[in-house]
Amino acid sequence: MASKFEVSDLGRLTYYLGMQVNQHQDGITLSQARFAHKILEETRMSQCNNVLIPMEPELKLSKAEKEREINATTYRKNVGCLRYLLHTRPDLSYCIGILSHYMQSPRESHGAAMKQCLRYLKGTTNLGLSYGRMKGPRLIGYGDSSHNIDANDGRSTSGHIFYLGDSPITWCSQKQDLVTLSSCEAEFMAGTEAAKQAVWLQNLLVEITRAAE
Repeated sequence: MASKFEVSDLGRLTYYLGMQVNQHQDGITLSQARFAHKILEETRMSQCNNVLIPMEPELKLSKAEKEREINATTYRKNVGCLRYLLHTRPDLSYCIGILSHYMQSPRESHGAAMKQCLRYLKGTTNLGLSYGRMKGPRLIGYGDSSHNIDANDGRSTSGHIFYLGDSPITWCSQKQDLVTLSSCEAEFMAGTEAAKQAVWLQNLLVEITRAAE
């Protein structure tokens, strides 16, 4: 780069767009602890009690039009901030994905689910991703689905995550495009999306390996 452009060497990367980067002998770790603390301060949840899970088990949110509406601007701002954490926090993908469905008209139950997520964040601000040095890493992926989990439109949710060795490199949790008639059909759709991602990642790794050689 220096042979083509005028650049300045600032040393090893340590902080970039809210992401803390720690480069050490065994690999690289990524976290967004500072940004997580900032979210908790802005939402006045920095002194809240911790919880162990980001969303209550088997919780099914709906539009809940009979409930009292909460401040939509604040709700959207909080969801937007939490979504930025997904760069290093795959454990929040499902919870934040569900909360994102109700940004148009958030209700009290949505606000309660938001607080649960923030309370979980309070106790896990230092979590992040770790990428260790490895030889001949394998690409491993997992996929799953939840049938008819959305109470509003009956759609299922697909999710997948891929690891390069022991380190996650891509993940996704989102509603399926079509309404499935059975859990088997929902699993097939989730498997198809995971397979497409696997093929794309394999091709990308081949290109990167060739370029490195």
